[in-house]
Amino acid sequence: MARKENKKITSRKNRPKRKARPTFAIVVEGKTEFWYFQKLKENEKQLAVNIMPTIPERKKLSELFEIVKQKANEIVHDKVFWIIDLDKIIQDGKVEELKRFLFELESKEYNNVITIFNNPCLEFWFLLHFKQTTRYYRRCQKTIDELKKYLTGYSKSEKYYLKEDNDIYRRLKPNLERALDNTRHTQRTNLNDLQRAICEMNLFFKTDEIWKVIYGNKSN
Repeated sequence: MARKENKKITSRKNRPKRKARPTFAIVVEGKTEFWYFQKLKENEKQLAVNIMPTIPERKKLSELFEIVKQKANEIVHDKVFWIIDLDKIIQDGKVEELKRFLFELESKEYNNVITIFNNPCLEFWFLLHFKQTTRYYRRCQKTIDELKKYLTGYSKSEKYYLKEDNDIYRRLKPNLERALDNTRHTQRTNLNDLQRAICEMNLFFKTDEIWKVIYGNKSN
């Protein structure tokens, strides 16, 4: 009897391990980004990806950078997305600091880190769901004022973002492909040219694991 039991144990050990679902860490600065990705994850249930949005307790640029590096070094994360709203960075005079951090990510080969710029803020990505524009809104509030022409009653509140059966992701999803197309005109050129409209959310959605679920075999 003992021999048979040992044979069973050996056969289990020799079985190939099932490949774990890829894991994407998403480091964001504010609650609105956190809520948006939270609802994306809930609505796209067929995604074979663990999406882990992280909103740190502290919001200093240097602290966010340390969190990004920490997650990049954790073997559990296949990709780390750092979502960066540029309006406050520009207003606070932190552009040179950001450049140093991005240079370190590149020079030390953090190959699994993908930085995504929104200028001025996440709401510019929302606006691109409704119109193609390269207008530079220096303040996020100006973008919100424009967005409200299309999303009546828009509010940076938990109640608005997480509304049952009509959350922020559901509201925008019908126009997602249009928004992605509109981002073609808003990619960064270089780090010395930041006083312009920028939205790089396409870098997340056009990741193979995300794109294939939302759009199947359609070319991205």
